[in-house]
Amino acid sequence: MNSKVLLASVLGGVAVTSLTGLISNTPSMMVGAVHYGFPFAWLVRLVVAPQYFPWQVNVVNLIFDVTVWSLITGIVLSVLRKK
Repeated sequence: MNSKVLLASVLGGVAVTSLTGLISNTPSMMVGAVHYGFPFAWLVRLVVAPQYFPWQVNVVNLIFDVTVWSLITGIVLSVLRKK
């Protein structure tokens, strides 16, 4: 895998992760917060008793999400490149 495919897969992973921040991924029994991001919920909006700023970012889940989507994007780009 060359550097162009690697860079494109990382940028694609960041873009897809940003778009999944629009998808609600709240567990069914969770009350008081809305979780966003897929497959890992990395963005949380506090609904009940928000402190000063109701948005919180889970950095570990964000890194895992970018990694997953970068791998998927890299695989797709590698398959398309071989054709």
